[in-house]
Amino acid sequence: MYKILIVDDESSVRYSFRKLLAGSRYVLSEAENYEVGIKVFGELKPDLAIVDIEMPGKSGLELLQSFKEMAPHTPVIVITAFGSGDRVIKAMKYGAYEYIEKPFEIPQLISLIEEALKTTQAIPVDEITVSPANPKKKRFSHREDDKIIGESSAIKEVYKLIGRVAASDASILVTGESGTGKELVARAIHSYSERSSKPFITLNCAAIPETLLESELFGYDKGAFTGANKDKPGKFEEANGGTLFLDEIGDMGLAIQAKLLRMLQEGSFERLGSLRTQYANVRIITATNANLEALIQKKIFREDLYYRIRVVTIALPPLRLRKEDIPLLAKHFLKKHTHETRLENITIHPEALEKMMDYPWPGNIRELENTIKRAMILAKGNVITAELLSKEFMPPVVLPTQLEEGLNHYLKDEFIPREGAIFELVISSVEKDIISWALEKTGWNRAAAARLLGISRVMIHERMEKYGLEKKQ
Repeated sequence: MYKILIVDDESSVRYSFRKLLAGSRYVLSEAENYEVGIKVFGELKPDLAIVDIEMPGKSGLELLQSFKEMAPHTPVIVITAFGSGDRVIKAMKYGAYEYIEKPFEIPQLISLIEEALKTTQAIPVDEITVSPANPKKKRFSHREDDKIIGESSAIKEVYKLIGRVAASDASILVTGESGTGKELVARAIHSYSERSSKPFITLNCAAIPETLLESELFGYDKGAFTGANKDKPGKFEEANGGTLFLDEIGDMGLAIQAKLLRMLQEGSFERLGSLRTQYANVRIITATNANLEALIQKKIFREDLYYRIRVVTIALPPLRLRKEDIPLLAKHFLKKHTHETRLENITIHPEALEKMMDYPWPGNIRELENTIKRAMILAKGNVITAELLSKEFMPPVVLPTQLEEGLNHYLKDEFIPREGAIFELVISSVEKDIISWALEKTGWNRAAAARLLGISRVMIHERMEKYGLEKKQ
């Protein structure tokens, strides 16, 4: 029998859990607030805790931190009716096993409980000593422009990953199309890490000629080359103790890749024109919109460097796959550019918002921001109209032949007559195939398949049930 502790200030929620798990192999205990939760947790030593964030007095996040200090290996599932990005990131950073929102599907919850309970058998607590950081003393600060905006399920998976990786020093590779917000993710990881009080330095590898990139990264001594009139520290020195974000890493030449690899392996480098070895304690976050595996095949990107920089990969979804976030993003950009455009109380007409929801946004969030900014400047009065947006949208993108052929594979004849449902049918076909591919590639290991695709284990389980996916005997 497994001991489960439910902490929620609403008696109706606790009753629902009792009814849901009654007669099963679980023994349930309850608490209605932080103080009672701490007392019962200490006495019961549960196998799993399920904690609501919104409670009178101390919050569920504070309770999560306390539970993790008392029993670091006990899984804690956090539930809430209000899932902001900041809460999701903090919950995962503080050690939550998973973060789900009310109302949740019962099969999803049962599956999650079963998964969490398996982890209690995997790690013998008495054999491992963990010294967790004390997150209670940590204060996080973000500039408003640095915040990731969105409440869609796709972006919440990104929030969870940010929370999980922030506490470590692992190298992170952020992938995604141009304009999806890769630098914002890097800044968020830094802001929620223990390095947040140290420098966050950025360098766009595609914006600097290869001949100058080495001096930008590693610096140079006076007299190293013509025009080097004084010593100049590089980005690694500037970022010492903090985080260095290298954007468009796929554009870096092979010679510089070799020197970067040495820095990642040994933590040492030399300035141009110097024989003195220097050391820097820097966390590396890289980003690319290129297919690095394809570049490796072409022998223009080092395979050993690839595995060094992608200890964890965070794949950002394009805006067309998180359209429910468009209204939030639009509101954010209206507010952001109010001062610059000297326009106040400007709004977006409902028809214009509808057009924004229908548009594929090939330039992603960057295109959305620029479109809104231009529309604010060109608007007659204080309303952005549908007609104004139509002029701002980019012309339709012509699909490459290979992509068109791929789409034709999924545009089956039986789909064509079903007007109004074609998009959903095609997406489901693609989704089924990619889930199957990931499961095959990982030997039907659900957790590994989830990591490979950058989605949650719960989502893998749901899609396997939805599409009837089973391992072939």
